[in-house]
Amino acid sequence: MTDKMQGVYLTGHGGPEKLEFRDDIPVPAPGPGQVLVRVKAAGINNTDINTRIGWYASEVTGATDEVDQDVEAGGWGGALQFPRIQGADLCGIVQALGEGVRSFRSGDRVTCPVNLPRVRPGAPMGFIVIGSEMNGAFAQYCLVEADDLYDVSASPLSDVEIAAIPCAFGTAEGLLARAGVTAGQEVLITGASGGVGLAAVELATLRGATVTALTGAAKAEAVRAQGATTTLDRNAKLPKDHFDVAIDVVGGDGWGDLILALKPGGHYAVAGAIAGPMVEADLRDIYLRDITIHGCTYQSPEIFGRLVALINAGRLKPLVSKTYPLQDIAQAQQDFQSKSLPGKLVLIP
Repeated sequence: MTDKMQGVYLTGHGGPEKLEFRDDIPVPAPGPGQVLVRVKAAGINNTDINTRIGWYASEVTGATDEVDQDVEAGGWGGALQFPRIQGADLCGIVQALGEGVRSFRSGDRVTCPVNLPRVRPGAPMGFIVIGSEMNGAFAQYCLVEADDLYDVSASPLSDVEIAAIPCAFGTAEGLLARAGVTAGQEVLITGASGGVGLAAVELATLRGATVTALTGAAKAEAVRAQGATTTLDRNAKLPKDHFDVAIDVVGGDGWGDLILALKPGGHYAVAGAIAGPMVEADLRDIYLRDITIHGCTYQSPEIFGRLVALINAGRLKPLVSKTYPLQDIAQAQQDFQSKSLPGKLVLIP
């Protein structure tokens, strides 16, 4: 093992020009309670792109590569320290253990959540994000707290498949859990061909729900293959008072129609806004019909623990459309943003 590694530095908020592939990045050394992970695969996510462009700052509203003003607080937790190594989806092998780590051995295959709980007084849903508040998986090595890692050595899934799970499936499981999805319910899922949407289709089906998925015609077959009973075009007119739960990662102009598509007493859960974060609705459609709205970002350890059990049992099968070498990250993110491929795209360091 050398003392230098290949990786991608994010040098500031902006477009792909802010991504700098390097082969002289120092390999971090694990401190007490930490684990050095040799990255085997790293998934591409909206959150990586949103962090790059500073989308989480309140003054930025469009998920594009154009940043019209200087962004200061564009990370999940506010201002970022640059250069930053992004990469929220991790699958890797334990390379070295810091002092006091007894829960892992060298050679174990591991993964971790994207949102790492950091609960404290006054912040019962506090967390940090790998690749935002700490360096992530877009490099050959990544330093992670041992308490944040999960052993997936027993899983029959490939490294690439496991790297497609943390963000998409963690977010999807959080949405379904918060909305209380149970067997026999009718569930509507937007953005169903993307990473989170497709994961929500699969996980809701595993819960015994009947899934109606919104997606383009070209990707409908892939969505049905993951368990959707019905697919509708994303611009289709939705039936009113029909669904028990709506799982949304899209937002935008169609938001009010999602609310009306719910039965009285229904649940709406949101964890994304790829069509735009600004929405309009008639509040009477919400409170007079007893609709419950869930904003879903924080994920408890129980959420990811359930996923790891499914991973190790081989019960999840994420759809990975394409892999790329790490140095092709700009092309991978461009292909991701084009929405031309269903499921996940994954980088190989």
